[in-house]
Amino acid sequence: MTLHALTIHEAAARLQSGEITATELTQSVLDRIFTLDNAIKAYLALTPELALEQAARADRARSDARRAGAEAALSPLLGIPLAIKDVITVEGVPCTAGSRILEGYIPPYDSTVSARLARAGAVLLGKTNTDEFAMGSSTENSAYFTTRNPWDLSRVPGGSSGGSAAAVAADMCLAALGSDTGGSVRQPASLCGVVGLKPTYGRVSRYGLIAYASSLDQIGPFAKDVTDAALLLSAIAGHDPLDSTSVDVPAPHYAAALAQTGAGSRPLAGLRVGVPREYFVAGIEPDVEQAVRAAIAKLVDLGAEAREISLPHTELALPVYYLIAPAEASANLARFDGIRYGLSVDAASLWDTYRQTRGQGFGAEVKRRVMLGAYALSAGYYDAYYLKAQQVRTLIKADFDAALRDVDVIACPTSPVTAFKIGERAADPLSMYLADIFTLSLNLAGICGLSVPCGFDRQGLPVGLQLIAGAFEEERLLSAAYAYEQATDWHTRKPDLELTLED
Repeated sequence: MTLHALTIHEAAARLQSGEITATELTQSVLDRIFTLDNAIKAYLALTPELALEQAARADRARSDARRAGAEAALSPLLGIPLAIKDVITVEGVPCTAGSRILEGYIPPYDSTVSARLARAGAVLLGKTNTDEFAMGSSTENSAYFTTRNPWDLSRVPGGSSGGSAAAVAADMCLAALGSDTGGSVRQPASLCGVVGLKPTYGRVSRYGLIAYASSLDQIGPFAKDVTDAALLLSAIAGHDPLDSTSVDVPAPHYAAALAQTGAGSRPLAGLRVGVPREYFVAGIEPDVEQAVRAAIAKLVDLGAEAREISLPHTELALPVYYLIAPAEASANLARFDGIRYGLSVDAASLWDTYRQTRGQGFGAEVKRRVMLGAYALSAGYYDAYYLKAQQVRTLIKADFDAALRDVDVIACPTSPVTAFKIGERAADPLSMYLADIFTLSLNLAGICGLSVPCGFDRQGLPVGLQLIAGAFEEERLLSAAYAYEQATDWHTRKPDLELTLED
């Protein structure tokens, strides 16, 4: 197997055995990026010199630990090349949030997650493309270029973390970080055929994450399999005093918990799986429904008990999300004014500087959401729109709380569709918003969810199974996904990029 195709745990085993070095592994992935990324366009910024410097440092650290007999204490991420979505700051590395208004911005500080990865010895390959300020479901809203799906270069990778998802799917990193506000990790993971995890709100620090909607945003991992997602979550999870929304709940060693998943032919014996009737509705593609129902049947074969459940306020999640998220965005994006950092357009007056900087710096989708949010918060409309949306949000959370008292996990589609053609929905914002219909409820409720590959449609495009668990129940979520993954081979399938590029 070529080195760039390894998972984190496979690479870690080879590094520990001395079969390969971190420098060799990193160079293999960089070569893969140089070969493919002109076509896929997953990266906004590459850091090859930094990556090779960090890899060499990891090799020295491993050599020192080996001589001291302390190699077993090393992090499994030591020397592992990763990518980070370009809404998460890394000191000294450009961070644009996919927007012209931050073009050329160099953060003077590390996000908590990037600092934790650095302490674990991970190698940074670069920053991945994103819909501008994470506002989108296709990565077509990036101010720089559209990322392409490795399974079909004429299609979107999903969004807003499409760059990270595409990079993992194309073996242009071993894993990556994204951010999920309404499905922006899980939906592109589904469309690109990789694993994507949205942790519980407050499980992972948001310090250094450029905010879209502060009560919804959460950083999560993309990985080639569930074990790698667990390893990455273990590295970034945990309380952070720099983030007031970070919850002081101990973060377990998630990968170790997978080893406790039941053995034999029925590893999920006793697991109660809820199947929400509201998630199998008109508009879902038949191939998606067939693949997801087959995946649920596999969970039953593995010992789980499937029960139909109801989440009665599901149909209200979309309008609630598109009131709350734009309202918070309109407040968060007020700081981008051309005065303190980023783009600044000289004009005759201060107000003209504001108007022209924001007019030229923000794209159409960002302007659309800022205007919608400002309207929802304005005098005379706050009670009718924003306050009412927050009240219904409470009902949506109560639906999940009630359902998860009767079942252990919920299983449903991640996305109602597979990857659509680039430009197909660009002129219809509502159809684009509907791409997140099955994911955004979790952000409103603050609970955790995961997308794991579960099949393909007739065009050979990936389908994702979404598993949902209660707050801070990532262990249960990962264990169920791991048992399913071990009984199937969907996660091992790879896009034939060499053939695609030749065509």
